[in-house]
Order: sequence, then C-alpha cells, then structure tokens
Amino acid sequence: MKEGSQHIRSINVTRYVTPLREGGSLPALVEADDQFLYVLKFRGAGQGAKALIAELIGGEIARALSLRVPEIVFANLDSAFGRIEGDEEIQDLLKASTGLNLGLHYLSGSITFDPLAVSVDSLLASQIVWLDALLLNVDRTVRNTNMLWWNKELWLIDHGASLYFHHNWQDWENPKRPFPKIKDHVLLPLATRLDEVNEMYRQVLSADKIRQIVSLIPAEWLNDVAFESPEANRSAYAQFLESRIANADFFINEAKHARASLI
Repeated sequence: MKEGSQHIRSINVTRYVTPLREGGSLPALVEADDQFLYVLKFRGAGQGAKALIAELIGGEIARALSLRVPEIVFANLDSAFGRIEGDEEIQDLLKASTGLNLGLHYLSGSITFDPLAVSVDSLLASQIVWLDALLLNVDRTVRNTNMLWWNKELWLIDHGASLYFHHNWQDWENPKRPFPKIKDHVLLPLATRLDEVNEMYRQVLSADKIRQIVSLIPAEWLNDVAFESPEANRSAYAQFLESRIANADFFINEAKHARASLI
C-alpha cells in the first residue's frame, strides 16, 4: 500500500474568487501565486485553527491510507488582502485570517457524491467508515456526504469537524471514547469488510507515521491554553491517535453493531 506524501506545499493567495457558502465557516474559492484554484479554509472562521488542524490531520491520514484527497496546501493571506472586498462579513473574515490558512486543490468539474447515483464497493466503504470512526468524524452523512465524484473516482473532503474533543480536550486520553454518530455514516450500510480493513490499516498507521503527520501542524495553530507549549499540544494529538488505533477493535465493534441495527 502506497504511503502518502509528508510534504505540504506553501502558496500565497492572490485573488479572492467567490465565497462557498456551505455551513458557517465561509470557505472560499481563491487563486494563488501558482495560478491554481484552491478551496480556502480560514483560521479566522468560527472554529478557528482547530478546524484547520482537523482538516490537515484527517486529510493526510486519509492520504496515507491511499484514499483520494485533494492536495492540501498551506495558504498565506497577506494583511492587505481583501481591503476592497465589498461584503463586510467576508472582509472581517479576511482580516481575522491574516497569516497561515489551509487550502485544498479545487477539483474543477467535480460533483457532490450521491449514494443513489454512484455505487461504492464494500471495501472502499469499509475503508472510509474505518477512517471516520478513527477520527470521530461526524460529518459524512446522507445529508452532507463530504465526498466528491471527480474523474470517475471518489474523493474525500472536509474533515474539519473531526477530532471534536479538541475544542475542550475533555477526556481526550480515553482511547475507547464512544462514537454513537457512526450510525449516521452514509456508507455504513455498505461497510461489510471492517475487520479486514482494520487489520490492514493498523499496520499502515504506525506510531512513526502518525507522528510524521502530526508534525506537519504549524506551531502557530497550536495555541490551546490547555497546554504549556505547541509541542505539548502536538504530542496530545499524536497520543490520542496512537491510542485510538491501538484500541481500534473497540470502534470497529461499535461500527459493526451500529450497522447491524440498520439492517
């Protein structure tokens, strides 16, 4: 199984193209100095840098597991950017997001995944359910699949709602934290190969691999008052993920029980 790249490119945002009014975070389509378009997630939005951390960790873990995720980049926003923006809400967001933000390569021509229109095989469904159970991702539902169909392949997007415990760090050291929301996962009914995927993915996501991914988090995003330093904050993410993977049988059984209740 191919490992994901552990290098994140940096780009400078040069043009605000249009807001993408999905949810409360006001992501935007922007152009960068490499002439490519990106979906930009702003550090000044409602959930702050924590949503960017979850997006980065979730996306790069998915990539390490050979799932398809748009390229993630660090996107620098100059303090002068957006001064002529007419929308006051957007202007305030841009001002609050000066510095380092996160972008995802824009998949031009992609369409939102529709489970009634596109069939997903049981292995891929099980892989995605395993990923989201690990990450405590509440946002891959029938109502909001957060998957795109592009070039006849399924792509995963929007992991910012994952790792929701980090908004208060309560009980974060518990690797067997229940995740009842897995019952709402759009692909759970198709996930018949969870045990097989569990064996495979636990071998891929070694402690070294997790720490490589967590090391990508910029220090300026790691400012939680619950920790003495960015490194202590970073280490907590690694410890949580390593412990949860070591106890993956727990969340796999939880997903299997949830699936059985649907059938």
